[in-house]
Amino acid sequence: MNIHTSKYKCTECSKCYQCSSALAVHRRSHSGEKPFECTVCSKQFMQSSNLATHSIIHSEDKSYKCHMCDKAFSESGSLSIHMRVHTGERHTGEQLYSCSQCGKRYSSKISLCAHMNIHISKYKCTECGRCCRDSRALAIHRRSHSGEKPFECTVCSKRFTTSGELVKHSRIHSGDKPYKCHMCDKAFSVSGNLNSHMRVHTGEKPYKCDMCNKAFSKSGSLNRHIRVHTGDKPYKCHMCDKAFCVFGNLNSHMRVHTGEKRYKCDMCNKAFSESRHLNRHMRVHTRDKPYKCSLCNKSFSQLSNLQSHKRHVHSNRRPYQCPFCGKMFKTNSDVKCHVRIHTDTKPHSCRHCSERFMWSRQLKQHLLESHNEGTWLTCNICQKKFVHSCYLSVHVRRHEGIQQYVCSECPKRFFTAHQLKSHQLVHTEIKSFGCILCDKSFKHKRNVVQHFNRCAFKLSVSDMLPIC
Repeated sequence: MNIHTSKYKCTECSKCYQCSSALAVHRRSHSGEKPFECTVCSKQFMQSSNLATHSIIHSEDKSYKCHMCDKAFSESGSLSIHMRVHTGERHTGEQLYSCSQCGKRYSSKISLCAHMNIHISKYKCTECGRCCRDSRALAIHRRSHSGEKPFECTVCSKRFTTSGELVKHSRIHSGDKPYKCHMCDKAFSVSGNLNSHMRVHTGEKPYKCDMCNKAFSKSGSLNRHIRVHTGDKPYKCHMCDKAFCVFGNLNSHMRVHTGEKRYKCDMCNKAFSESRHLNRHMRVHTRDKPYKCSLCNKSFSQLSNLQSHKRHVHSNRRPYQCPFCGKMFKTNSDVKCHVRIHTDTKPHSCRHCSERFMWSRQLKQHLLESHNEGTWLTCNICQKKFVHSCYLSVHVRRHEGIQQYVCSECPKRFFTAHQLKSHQLVHTEIKSFGCILCDKSFKHKRNVVQHFNRCAFKLSVSDMLPIC
């Protein structure tokens, strides 16, 4: 029988079926009715077959095991999809389903159909107008408005809106990192972090800014970057009115007011407000530096430090300008820091006293010297103490005689990037520092300061001379 000539027709969307039971099941997609409930977790389903598939999750029968991380699955298809996490394989093959609205591609027609609901506004939030791909996603999204967090961590009592978030969070306590990079053996607790990490090796940056053509490896990074152009800071602190362009930064900032530092180092008892800061700190003890510069072979413990190193040491491009004095900078953050000199802004305040500081390193030193808060870093050769690890590293290199910064124009070598940068001005005619009293310019900041004092003195003397 031809399904389109069938007498069982849906009055909502005109879809036709061969039997009344199939039509009854279909109508639940419009009504949202879910008559089949799981006896273990109370999750509801529209069809009994979906309940049967779901029930396998609660059973002990997980015979399909991953040989790389020992994770087990009840279906071979789930194992095949999971394996892409380790291999870095994307959805390949001839049958790729592409969205006609936004061009996003999916490996199955079911995934594409679910995605299309976002464009047709089938599952739309009445609070904010956001469109979701299915009723479950909409239900989870609504918790962001209601504040409902039904899933609680048994270790620290932190609550979450979804069970998946709780599973990811639990790995902080267990230390479980099942997702391993096959190129550098680095491990991650979340599969998405592995996928993002793989772009470190491939150099892939698929997300580009339309305003400045800057490219990013993550869509979230692009979204945050766009706020640099728009100046949008939607997340505001209710205690000091400070605003942030990223919600995570607001959460981190709130710990400044509460003083909460839940993540402690087992080796030196130093405490941190965020787990990523603890992970980064651990590299001080392990001396792990996985990020290497391709131009000078210097290694870094963080990708951001490598990127900053390339901009400051190996690049002469200065696209950012100070609105007060016109000085050019390599990064927007450099401009923001420099502007404090003109405005005398001191954003870093001590939680123990009324002192405020222009730079975070000044606050850190103040906390150590005045309030005995924090940990000094000690040189194991001469016992000299330092506030920051970078200063200690430079100091140790002087003991060892290591001059790793080499000038590309001559054989001279230097202990620090700043020394190399200052030296390289010998080989160029660029004079970035100008006197505001005359037209003379200089290569080094110290020279213009000395000249300015002499120039100002000469002008004051000439003003005192009688007019003939």
